[in-house]
Amino acid sequence: MGLLRGGSTLMNTIVNARSRKKFAILRILTYVILIVGSLFMIIPFAWLLRSSLMDNNQIFIFPPQWVPKPFKWDNFSESLTAAPFLRYFINTMTIELFVISGVVITSTIAAYSFARLRWPGREIVFGILLTTLMMPYAVTLIPTFMLWRYLGVLDTYLPLIIPAWFGGGAFHIFLMRQFFMTIPKELDEAAFMDGAKPFTVLYKVILPLAKPAFIVVTIFTFIDVWNDFLGPLIYINSSEKYTLAIGLASFKGELHAQWGYLMAASLAVVTPIIVLFFVAQRYFVEGIALTGIKG
Repeated sequence: MGLLRGGSTLMNTIVNARSRKKFAILRILTYVILIVGSLFMIIPFAWLLRSSLMDNNQIFIFPPQWVPKPFKWDNFSESLTAAPFLRYFINTMTIELFVISGVVITSTIAAYSFARLRWPGREIVFGILLTTLMMPYAVTLIPTFMLWRYLGVLDTYLPLIIPAWFGGGAFHIFLMRQFFMTIPKELDEAAFMDGAKPFTVLYKVILPLAKPAFIVVTIFTFIDVWNDFLGPLIYINSSEKYTLAIGLASFKGELHAQWGYLMAASLAVVTPIIVLFFVAQRYFVEGIALTGIKG
């Protein structure tokens, strides 16, 4: 019996050692694949960085020159003064403020209704809402433009802001709803037994627990508005009302493009997005993970 136990222990040790070795090899391969993939992802940003410090002749030299000679640091100062980027930044942040407020408030109310309240046809309406995610933006582009033109609000920020105050978008409602469903319903029932109304439960029970979801929705909305080019291009005509995305296009004309200025300004515009992600990365990952726990 002792020999059998000893042989079994030895066999288990060998199997465990082989399993650990296979796991270590698999982990190393995973890291290698991720590192190689990340290098490919970094190439466009590296190209943007080197081009922002070159003139047009250096940018298009072949074979490509990765280290600028000399460094044109004045590309940044000249690009940001060649166009009124301070005005563009203020315009963009004005839209950001109203859109983020609208998206967070209305998507929270709608998601709370879908996740916690019971009313006839709730699941059907939610299913119809999700189908709008499959509808291409181009399908509604012309009818929406005609509506805003009929209302006489072209060349204003209203077409870019008002939709955010009507639900905030199906994706954000879905994201918030999924997060709310991870919160135990016993908390709602306890509050209702104490005489609380639905909005009281939302304000005092749900909202304090939904901080990660709010941060995720805020990040997504901020990035969407910051990068939005088509919306301002369609609805804004006055140059003093341009956003940053439209302002960048001013460096590229029909006959000539100031590529050095464009790259420098693009780098300056994309930097806040990168900083925002790294600052809020913990909440971003936490929010995305929690929204998928329960469907």
